[in-house]
Amino acid sequence: MQALRILSAVLFSWFMVISVAHADPLATQDKAKQTWQLLDYLAVDYGGAVRDGKVQSASEYEEMKEFAATAGQQIATLPSTPALPELKRQATALSELIAAKADAKTVADSAHSLAAALVKAYPFPLSPSTPPDLTRAKVLFEANCAACHGATGRGDGPLGAKLTPPPIAFTDRGRARSRSVLALYQVISQGVAGTSMPSFATLSDEDRWALAFFAGTLSHDDAMRARGEESWGRDATAKAVFPDLAAAATLTEAALSERMPPDAARDLTAYVRSHPEVTVTANGTGGLGLARARLQESLAAARAGDQANATRLGLSAYLDGFEPLEPALRARNQALLTEVENAMLAYRGALASGKLEQADATAQKLDYLFAQVDTELGADKAEPLTTFIASITILLREGVEALLIVVGMLAFLKKAERRDVLAYVHGGWLTALACGGLTWAMATYFVSISGASREVTEGVSSLFAAIVLLSVGLWMHQKSTAGKWQAYLKEKLSAAMARRSAWALFALAFIAVYREVFETVLFYSALAGDGNNGALLGGLLSGVAALTILAWLMLRTSARMPIGKFFSLSSILVAVLAVVLAGKGVAGLQEAGWLSASPIHWPRIEVLGIYPSAETTLAQAVILIIALVGFALNAQTARRSQAA
Repeated sequence: MQALRILSAVLFSWFMVISVAHADPLATQDKAKQTWQLLDYLAVDYGGAVRDGKVQSASEYEEMKEFAATAGQQIATLPSTPALPELKRQATALSELIAAKADAKTVADSAHSLAAALVKAYPFPLSPSTPPDLTRAKVLFEANCAACHGATGRGDGPLGAKLTPPPIAFTDRGRARSRSVLALYQVISQGVAGTSMPSFATLSDEDRWALAFFAGTLSHDDAMRARGEESWGRDATAKAVFPDLAAAATLTEAALSERMPPDAARDLTAYVRSHPEVTVTANGTGGLGLARARLQESLAAARAGDQANATRLGLSAYLDGFEPLEPALRARNQALLTEVENAMLAYRGALASGKLEQADATAQKLDYLFAQVDTELGADKAEPLTTFIASITILLREGVEALLIVVGMLAFLKKAERRDVLAYVHGGWLTALACGGLTWAMATYFVSISGASREVTEGVSSLFAAIVLLSVGLWMHQKSTAGKWQAYLKEKLSAAMARRSAWALFALAFIAVYREVFETVLFYSALAGDGNNGALLGGLLSGVAALTILAWLMLRTSARMPIGKFFSLSSILVAVLAVVLAGKGVAGLQEAGWLSASPIHWPRIEVLGIYPSAETTLAQAVILIIALVGFALNAQTARRSQAA
């Protein structure tokens, strides 16, 4: 019988190797699902085969080795992607751990890590689109599963005693702790090679998910569910742990036990799996639940040929669902935020170009990334030190850009001996701070600022500042090549600095500061949710102190700098800032849906306004070319004047 099971696993692996020759996107997705299933099965069952470096069951140990080998072979036949070499390496490492009879936790961690990397590289749906019907699931279980698994899931059905290996006992607490609903769904959908577990692919997807959730409840009792319901009702953390159906489907009790006491994790899991609809009721009006729903609606509209509605719903998935979570995620995991934003851009680009298969694949990748966001934001609140570092980092990142513009204007006016106009610049940035405080009060106590409004505000203000800075930079560079600065400033500038120009400086100072304050308010509101208000305030005050010192150093340095050199360097700095703001402005309007987005293979460096889209790159290139041509013309004019 052992030889037969090994032969079955080998034949299964050869079947998968041969079938890859006819692979298409759906076949690739199915292969990824099957491989994920093997890895999850291995992670859960390896502990029954090896303990303390010794084989406990020779047949199960051979099965674990074959399943690992099969997973490795299937991974090797997947379509080539940048992630494939690393997946192969992890698969080899897993087989080596099993061969060395490593402990169960090490092997389980390795298998789960490989499974997570696999679904990230070759995404597939992680949850049902709507809460499953567990009442119907009970009927389905009795009709399709009870004969083998028993009426209560103990593995004691009338046919079970005749099967080798015996059917799984869903009531086995040790295995149930490490098994997700998604893993059960995969087994129901695909079956298990080398066992008597068949595929139930003939059932609808909704029925298979319902069965998976029902089977996931059989290791719990009513007392556990009652305690879990009480915890759900009184503890906001519980709702944060299970913000949507995807979290309910993918999170295991063992993983949850690393974030809360094991008994609390067991009870909360028991309640949510028995009542998956509560994740939608509690969190369905916004956040990732809304983002997922809008993505599915967008795909449905695209399949129906309604591109306008598909685009609108795709934007809503970002602006109304995900975008409000950005500040909190930026503070916790910047790399994950960048991945989600790039994927959202790719999704909108696929819709715009009519590439439905690519849009579908990207939506599935987003579903996986949203699950990671669930985990990141559902984790324990940040430590005070983390909040402090995030607070000071945000303020410095947002403040330095505005500081460069404002201090540059102040230094310029002092060099020009126009201290009478300084009040306009100071009035601009002080008014911006006051408006920032008003924005915080309005967003906190009165109205919710929509995602589109946020992006439009940042986009329009960035483009306005970029245009003004470009013109100022070209003007400063022209004067830096003219010579006889002191005479020019005394004879020409005083007459040129009219009241209209002074108010233009006020507007530039206001825009430069308010756009950064607006963004900072959103980030700090998100950080305040961690409850570390002392650390948050400490980071804020430390950031203010650092910006004050930086401003003093910049003003002092500029005061000592020869005026010609000051204008020359300042013109270059201002032009660079114009290029940065042009990229940020176009990106903001893209995210608001005002401009189209065409993804390209390009790094995302937000501090430089660089984004992976053709439109942002083109905007920055245009500003840069204008600046370079303007500088070249200024230099040529200066040379001609000197020659004359």
